[in-house]
Amino acid sequence: MKNPPTSSVPRLDIYAGIHKGLRAMMMDTLSAVGRCDARDSAEMQDVCERVLVLCDTCASHLEHENEFIHPAMEAYRPGSTAPIAADHKHHLHAIAELCAMARALPTGIGPDRQQAVTALYRKLALFVAENFIHMHAEEAEHNPVLWARHSDAELRALEERIAASLPPAQHLLFMRWMIPALPTPERAALLAGLRDAAPPPAFDAVLDTVRPHLSAGDWAALNTALTQASSS
Repeated sequence: MKNPPTSSVPRLDIYAGIHKGLRAMMMDTLSAVGRCDARDSAEMQDVCERVLVLCDTCASHLEHENEFIHPAMEAYRPGSTAPIAADHKHHLHAIAELCAMARALPTGIGPDRQQAVTALYRKLALFVAENFIHMHAEEAEHNPVLWARHSDAELRALEERIAASLPPAQHLLFMRWMIPALPTPERAALLAGLRDAAPPPAFDAVLDTVRPHLSAGDWAALNTALTQASSS
């Protein structure tokens, strides 16, 4: 499989940040399922809810790609999205299966429940593995098509259209996973842009959502970078 192309002048990669967030969410959820004690009903309920939230997030993400990114590519290069679009259909089927397994788990009892947890873990592991390959393909093969037709300003506008389509709760969920997955300079750039564009209460809600998931050092570094961005 191709590696993402490099350039002396980096282009805007609209996949990079959200894919880092999704990878982090997938790994965290998979680990939670793997260590789940099926004898603990509260832990079982929590793990099943986390799987359902992950599934909903993944379904939402691929729908955004289908609605916003793929038309921009197809207008320039017809057929360029066909392989990934086929993956999306397969992923929706896998998401439906994972949701059904997660919803059925809390009703099980005895040793059968641990077997069901193991089956969910293995199914989710395959889903995560397939998505890691899928996301790499998008980064390596879709970006060149987008870059050939669209300026960075146009790609930024496309990103903003996607963000504007999100309900507030879903936007916060994406921010919760994406911002901690970024290095400090990228965190600061994203949040500085959001601070300039969003009402103060919306920006504060993002900070409140993200802060529990950053270390003390990362939080301090982020605040320093944001302060510097304000004064520049």
